[in-house]
Order: sequence, then structure tokens, then C-alpha cells
Amino acid sequence: MASSIETSKISGHFRSISLPSRRHPLATTAEEHLSRLRSSEAESSSSSASQSLGELKSLYDCIDDLLQLPLTQQVLSHLRSPAKESLDHSLMHLDVCGNAREAFSQTKECVQELKSSLRRRKGGDSSFAIEVEAYIDSRKKLNKVISKYLRNLKKEGSKKASHNEATLSILTGEISVSVFGSLLGFLALTSASTKPRGKKTNEVQGLDALVLSLRSSKDINNQVGDLSKRLEELEASIQDIEDELECIFRCLVKLRVSLLNIVNH
Repeated sequence: MASSIETSKISGHFRSISLPSRRHPLATTAEEHLSRLRSSEAESSSSSASQSLGELKSLYDCIDDLLQLPLTQQVLSHLRSPAKESLDHSLMHLDVCGNAREAFSQTKECVQELKSSLRRRKGGDSSFAIEVEAYIDSRKKLNKVISKYLRNLKKEGSKKASHNEATLSILTGEISVSVFGSLLGFLALTSASTKPRGKKTNEVQGLDALVLSLRSSKDINNQVGDLSKRLEELEASIQDIEDELECIFRCLVKLRVSLLNIVNH
């Protein structure tokens, strides 16, 4: 019986990476990670984002383990086009992950600058209103960048594999686009007109709303405590996500090296 490598699509019918007689346990593990990632797509919070990244890292680790199997390497070495296509996808994922890291880093800078201005205000500095405007302007500029990233990501997500043969790019393709898209959406500005009904405000959007209210408030003393708490919590959450993204980036580099070794074998 001919050996085959099949892949799993997030949108529907499941295939699997198989041995001649039965599915390999690593394929089952990959499908479990995919299932958990799919079920968490609707959530929007720092904790769900961190959880999704953890699952995505585990998926990438699982795929890399599959690539180390002699059977996988043997089949992919004969399926040159799908292997090279997977290699191209891996580079795109690295770029997308890098964009997400940059967006979170800039958001953290905005938060830290507002925290510093809040401390200065407690010391008697009266320029807090100016700092609030600076935060709002920075978020608007960052939102333009995030919107560009999301447009590019949507284009990548609309691309389909050009080969009917099984390719590992599907395993890391659609779900990666979904996870990174959700991450960038977590940071995006959301107006009342574009926010879906019934959808809860996440931590970043909640902070934006509070800062906007401070801009028109004549007495912010009663809100300073809430603002300070939100800034501290959001900074810690962003740091956790940045750490997860760093792990994801290293996983993607490792995965790309494995694919390069197979293509160049």
C-alpha cells in the first residue's frame, strides 16, 4: 500500500498524516490542537489570546516532530512542489508573527508612556491632558498599521494551496491566519458603529474607552485609580503575549529549517 501524507483543514473535512496501515499518533495530536484552536476563535481577551498562542506553539511543535519522521521526509522529498509551497508558507507565517510582535510592542510603549504621565500627575505635573491626547494619537497611528496588517493577512488567508497533493502548509496555514488575525484584532480600535452586538469589550478597547472619557472629563480624580489598575494589568498581559509570540517565532524558525532540510536533501 502506498504511503501518504494527508492534511487537516480547519474549515471542515479532516484528513490526517498516515502510516501505511493506520494514523500516526502525532497526527491525532495535531488534530486535537486544531480542534481546540477552532473552538477558541470566538473569544476575545488577553487570556484567550495567550491560550491560543500556546495551542499554536504546540501545533507547530507537533508538525515539526512529524517532519522528523523518516516516512514524512521520504514522502515530501518526492512531492517537491507541495514541500516548496509549505516552505513559502513558513516564510509568510514568520512575517505575520513579526508584525504581531511589533504591534504588541508598540501598544506596550503607549501603555508605558501613559503610566509615566500618570505618575507625574500624582507628583503635581499638569500635563496629563496632553499625555492623554498623545496616547489617543499614538493608538490611532498604530491602528492604521494594524489595519494594513489585517488587510494583508486577509489576502494571504484567501489563497489556496495550488496542489491537490497533501501538503503540510494546510496544517499551519488557515489556523495561523485566524490566530494572528484575532491577535491583531485584539489591538485594533473599535468604534460603536463597527462593534458587533453582544460582543464584550476586551482589555485594550476598555482602556481606550476610559482614556477617551478622560479627555472630556473635568474631574478625573475618581477615575485615576481605575486607570492605573487597567494600565498595570494590560501591560502584564501584553508582556505575556509577547513572550508567547517569541516562542512562536522560534518554533516557526525551527519548522522552516526542517522544511529546508527536506527540500534540499
